[in-house]
Order: sequence, then structure tokens, then C-alpha cells
Amino acid sequence: MAARNMPIYAGRDEAFFLRHFMPSTAVGDPAPWIARAQKLGEEATASLKNVRWDVRYGEGPLQTLDVFPAADPNAPIHLYLHGGYWRAYDKANYRYIPGMLVPAGATTVLANYDLCPSVTLDELVAQAIAAVAWVWRNGRELGGDPQRLFISGSSAGGHLVAMILAHDYTRDGLPGDIVKGALSITGVHRLEPVLRIPPNDDIRLDAAMAQRNTTFDKAPVIRCPVIVAVGGDEPDEWIRMSVDYDTMLREEGIPGELIILAGTHHYSVTQTLADRESRMSRALLALMGLA
Repeated sequence: MAARNMPIYAGRDEAFFLRHFMPSTAVGDPAPWIARAQKLGEEATASLKNVRWDVRYGEGPLQTLDVFPAADPNAPIHLYLHGGYWRAYDKANYRYIPGMLVPAGATTVLANYDLCPSVTLDELVAQAIAAVAWVWRNGRELGGDPQRLFISGSSAGGHLVAMILAHDYTRDGLPGDIVKGALSITGVHRLEPVLRIPPNDDIRLDAAMAQRNTTFDKAPVIRCPVIVAVGGDEPDEWIRMSVDYDTMLREEGIPGELIILAGTHHYSVTQTLADRESRMSRALLALMGLA
């Protein structure tokens, strides 16, 4: 643990941070991948039934959920938190995920949350934690079994997954094992670099907030299995965040696995969840007992 707490970015110049911590720059033009996600989502959800759009779980303008129920009312529930550096994108960009999970037998919930700069990252994290609590309390009404609640998220959402796992839900009068398994995809597990890149104009982190919300050394309170995934074509330092987070989990005795998906980058790695036979989809379905 001590080695991972040592500063690793001393003396790095601006170009280093832009190269390693700006996914859109690393990919080149993300627009085709964003368009592909939209198309995949439209195709995947066209046949899904009884969808509930924009179910409110909090008072914030964007605190809403889309619910895609499985046929079995006792299905496991999967809650997904979107990416976008906590300042962009929407649950609508990820509808290919219920397109894969619902036919496999999981009631799937896509969550929105208020975005920076309208809220601080501290408040945004609190909303993600609240979304889990709300889904657990209302799981039966949503069409699933709240005792089998699983979570995932990508990029900023991968960070939120780690923050959820580090939260003690018993303080809220809820089960300490409220989440039964998690998948953190290409997560932002170190926040020190965010202080050095343009998105922080919106995120508005300072050093103290970055430290509070850094996850690579934040041991989970919820001791469920955790899969950590990252694209093999992402910048080295971005991959390092997931590797270090996975290392910490295993040192803490948390079961799971690290998946480095060769040939995928920051945008394409999550889109492999559109394919039920992809490595990450198969790992997630196995985690949920649906393989």
C-alpha cells in the first residue's frame, strides 16, 4: 500500500497529462464511437418490453433511472453508471447494455446523475451512492430481486462503482452487502491528474476533493467480487489506474479478476458489452450467475 501512495507524477509536463488522461485526445475523434453507441442502443432496446423511462430517485434535475425489466420478476438487478468525466454524457448513450443483459435474464437499470459543474464531485458521488440505496429499496417494484443487486460503470462511472463499494451502507440502515458483485470499466481511479487537464474547468476539483475521491487505494467496505476491466489500447497511465486498483483489491482479499481487453480503447471497451459472447460480457454474466 505504501508504494501506491507515493507521488508518481512529480515533474511531469502538461503534454504528459494530456496524452495519458484525456481519452478523447488519445482516441483521436470519438464522434464515430459515440454514434456507434447510439445505434447499438437503438437496435438493442427496440424489442425490450415494459421499459420505464426517467424514474426519479432523487431531487436533482438529472437524478433519474431508465428501467428495463427482465421477464422473470425474481431476476437479478444490474445498475449501470455512465461515464463522461462526471461532466458529460447520459444514460441514453449506453442502452446497448440492457440490450445484452435483459435477454440474458437481468433486470437492468441505467442511472443518470447531476453533472459538474452544476454539482461538486462530492455531491455527485453521494447521488451515485443514493441510487444504489433507492434501487435496493424499490427493486421488487422495478421487476427484480434486490437481494441480488449488481453494479457496473465505465470511466467516471467506473470511479463511482469504486466509491459505492467504499461506502458503509449500514450507516444508512441498509445491508452491508447491499451489492453482490461489481464491474469497474476503465475507471478514473486516480484524481490527482484531473487537476492538470482542461476538464477540471468543469469538474472543479481541488487537491482535498481529489484526495477524498481517489479510489485506487480505497479499500471496499462492501466485500463482494469485483471485476476490473480496461482497454489494452488505452494510454499506459490510464491502464495503470485499473491495474493499481485491481492490485489493491486483491491485496485486500477481494475476489475478482483484471481484464485487459486487447484491441480496445476508451470508447470501444465498454461497447463490447453489446456482444453477449465478448470476454467482458461473459465475465459479467458469470458474476451474476447468468452464464
